[in-house]
Amino acid sequence: MNSDDSKTGTEQPFISHLIELRSRILVVVLWVSLVFLGLMYFANDIYTYLATPLLKHMPANSQMVAIDVATPFTTPLKLTFVVALFVAVPVVLYEFWAFIAPGLYRHERRLILPLLVASTALFYMGAAFAYFVVFPLIFQFLTATAPVGVAMMTDIAKYFDFVLTLFVAFGAAFQVPVLTIVLVWMGVVTRQTLAEQRPYVIVGVFVIAMFLTPPDALSQLLLALPMCLLFELGLLCARFWEPKVNPGAENNSNTIAHPIDLSDQ
Repeated sequence: MNSDDSKTGTEQPFISHLIELRSRILVVVLWVSLVFLGLMYFANDIYTYLATPLLKHMPANSQMVAIDVATPFTTPLKLTFVVALFVAVPVVLYEFWAFIAPGLYRHERRLILPLLVASTALFYMGAAFAYFVVFPLIFQFLTATAPVGVAMMTDIAKYFDFVLTLFVAFGAAFQVPVLTIVLVWMGVVTRQTLAEQRPYVIVGVFVIAMFLTPPDALSQLLLALPMCLLFELGLLCARFWEPKVNPGAENNSNTIAHPIDLSDQ
């Protein structure tokens, strides 16, 4: 085979991968668009539901405001698009998994798929925890600390940005078990080392909670305690994916560890 044929042979798989990637992205865009169109009619209702935790704690006869002219129209639509992304996550995960799975080993497929599902479920749990537990506490605290004579009239666009940031922050914070398992599986750190460093991890969790919540002990505790419990859960689950030590590894510190093949279990 001459150089031109070799070059053509290497380019064809690359182009085929790009075509497949484009097709899967188009499927994701189509699903998100369909969900968005289906929810567009309920955009204002969705925003009202999102604003409920704040509206419950605002003073009587007070309301939210829209500073910009187009905000009453654009902000509910932005929220609806975010909700459409949330609803379409299973499709996004499936297309992502279908694209990368052929290039993975069997033991890698048995690890990554459960982690993708668990990561998504934990993100949803973090967002739900923020909405049903953290939001009422935050808004109760913020509305109670308003100075006398100051009317609290929150802009709907600012509120959307605020709660979206918290959703992402709490969803990311709930990824602690997945992060723990991945670090152990990759050999970056051992499960025993993480267990020994538990006091430092707990301190770090409370520091993170301090930045993610209002400056009151209750809110910090409500975020820090679940993160500590999720860390312990990650340590418990990580033992199933600890690197396998090759025979004779005690005498050779340079021995390379390989992940456990769960297919044999």
